[in-house]
Amino acid sequence: MEILILVVTLVFELAIAVYSIATKQSRSKVKSWTRIAIFIGFVMLILGKVVVWEYTWGLFAGLFFILAFKEVVVLLRKQTHTPRYKVISAIWKFPLLALTVVVTLVPVLLFPQHRLPQVTGPYAVATATYSYMDKNRIEQFTDQEDNRFVNVEFWYPEQADGTYPLLVFSHGAFGIKISNTSTFTELASHGYVVVSIDHPYHSFYTVSEDGKVVMINPEYMQEVNNANEEGVYSLGKFFELTQKWMNLRTDDMDFVMDTILEQAEQKKDSVYERIDTQKIGVFGHSMGGAASVALSRERNDIDAVVNIDAPFFSELVYDKFTNELTAKSEAYTIPLLNVYSDDVWIQLDSSSSYIANRISNENFKGAYTVHFKGAKHLSLTDLPLFSPILANMLQAGRKADIDKYYVIETQNELILRFFDYALKNQGQFSPKATY
Repeated sequence: MEILILVVTLVFELAIAVYSIATKQSRSKVKSWTRIAIFIGFVMLILGKVVVWEYTWGLFAGLFFILAFKEVVVLLRKQTHTPRYKVISAIWKFPLLALTVVVTLVPVLLFPQHRLPQVTGPYAVATATYSYMDKNRIEQFTDQEDNRFVNVEFWYPEQADGTYPLLVFSHGAFGIKISNTSTFTELASHGYVVVSIDHPYHSFYTVSEDGKVVMINPEYMQEVNNANEEGVYSLGKFFELTQKWMNLRTDDMDFVMDTILEQAEQKKDSVYERIDTQKIGVFGHSMGGAASVALSRERNDIDAVVNIDAPFFSELVYDKFTNELTAKSEAYTIPLLNVYSDDVWIQLDSSSSYIANRISNENFKGAYTVHFKGAKHLSLTDLPLFSPILANMLQAGRKADIDKYYVIETQNELILRFFDYALKNQGQFSPKATY
């Protein structure tokens, strides 16, 4: 729809330019009524819900409102003289206006109109946001002696009775807490309280309750980018960085879980009073998935884990004498679901950073593993739905060879069924190996 509107608009503007050149008129009723008709047509598309109004349409709507208003003034004003016609003026005005139209549509092209993934549960879903201050930690990313704060958002059954399992989510390296909103909504609609964490300075941006905005830390971003480039870091330095990232992530998740469980005991508001503190799952995408596996080793109250496209950083051991990474030998006994895209699947048997993820690792012999063939790393988030262009750019221009709705909706179904089986003792869970 966005491309169609762009093309139609440019065609009409080209027709106006050609008409002006052919008739040698800089002002005409045809030009005025065409501009007015374009604006009215756009308004009708919005009223008819063919175009779903979002703030991203603001620049385009504003431009054509101004153009239409100008033409209304021209039609109402009595002309005392005919302005002198200039061919050059008509020629350069079209490309200038065409460029302006394209620029005003950039937000819409980046974040196009799309349908939301299916929500199949019986419960209406409500949300709530909170900022938690950790009085036991000083923020390491600033020079000031400030305590670290963590922003969270909840998705939970709005009009339901009783208590429901708590699910804690951690986003990817440069992600944000709403990265998998469709997953959170689907889970909450089936009777779960889902909390997603923004890790300050690890998330692309985060906004606290008081309006404070914190952007991603440039040094951390550079570390991650360098770690993904072969040969930039030694294996020892790479291992050191991964453990540093895991420590920050698990400390955040640990703090958030303790805070929530404390609030749930006091039942201070409608969110916390819905939480069953005896049933807890953790999950995450990319670095958040790695942190979820790591945290489950540290706490004894986590009953199920979902790892979405992440290496088991916490399961690695580095030997500085042999300069090798090996997997820990401790058995992993918590129910675990691994969900992989092609980007990770092809590395399971070849990359040392994924050595603990190998299907042959006996310590994880009870884990469930599924592979979405044709999916890319970001296919397992909502980003390809909201912004296909950004998703492809962040994946170095690589487009997934699988339907984006099939991936996210099937993944949501699998995660729901897994948590139902592991936390609610409902049904059986026997996923296919490949989707």
